[in-house]
Amino acid sequence: MKVKANGIRIEVEDTGADGSQSARPVVLLVMGLGMQLVTWPPGLVQALESEGFRVVRMDNRDIGLSEYFDHLGVPNLLVGAFRHAIGLPVKAPYSLQDMAADTLGVLDALGIERAHVVGASMGGMIAQRVALAAPHRVESLTSIMSSSGARHLPGPRMNVLQALLSRPRGLGEAQIVEHYVRFFRMIGSPGFPIDPTLLRERMTATIRRAFHPAGTARQMAAIAADTGRADELPRIANPTLVVHGTDDPLVPLACGEDTARRIPGARFAPVKGMGHDLAPGVVDRLLELLVPHLRRTR
Repeated sequence: MKVKANGIRIEVEDTGADGSQSARPVVLLVMGLGMQLVTWPPGLVQALESEGFRVVRMDNRDIGLSEYFDHLGVPNLLVGAFRHAIGLPVKAPYSLQDMAADTLGVLDALGIERAHVVGASMGGMIAQRVALAAPHRVESLTSIMSSSGARHLPGPRMNVLQALLSRPRGLGEAQIVEHYVRFFRMIGSPGFPIDPTLLRERMTATIRRAFHPAGTARQMAAIAADTGRADELPRIANPTLVVHGTDDPLVPLACGEDTARRIPGARFAPVKGMGHDLAPGVVDRLLELLVPHLRRTR
């Protein structure tokens, strides 16, 4: 369903949409760069629901079935990367603060006062921004395979960065699916290998739902432009869990370590063998960490 949030149309899926879960604590799941709400594995959503939580997922702006911002143009990512590398400001069509405002707008639209905010990758950055902007709305914060955004932190491996910035070899569905299958194999979890058939099915279903690479480029610019977040993280007082894979080739482990170090009282949970995905084995380990964290702060 679509809701009006922060003045724009945001696609939302809510396990309590029929009103039957109005008394339950809410877990709001915020996905990462270019990823849609369906990227959250059904098993994760079902497990949280069975634990007594109302689970809300959303397509971030410019992705999935939410409102697109094509009128703002497509940023030059190579220029942005160069400016970021030498410490110059990066111009972005919108900011992570805007995306955090969208997230809070979803809570407003659903009549939710407070929520456990769980973000993966870029979603973790947005979740951090939500906690900074409206700490009274955040029951707890969970940042998964994400970063503080500090300039000194390592970036993706070179081959991963090249793959991230590359395009599919053609415009046909098969070529687009193959492009993303190759990329997710590259950044996947060596300790929790995903079945190739399952990965291909997930990619096919996601791309058939929506495919909007221009939105991914604008989101990437928003990440690069958000250079001040690291210095603000010490202001976060919400109970915080930081989960990160020891084998993440896209957002290295040091990025999670730095996030946890900057947030007072944050618990850092490295997961051996986890890369930058939500393979079934990763979800099992994540739930072992996440559910007790949510229960402690209910």
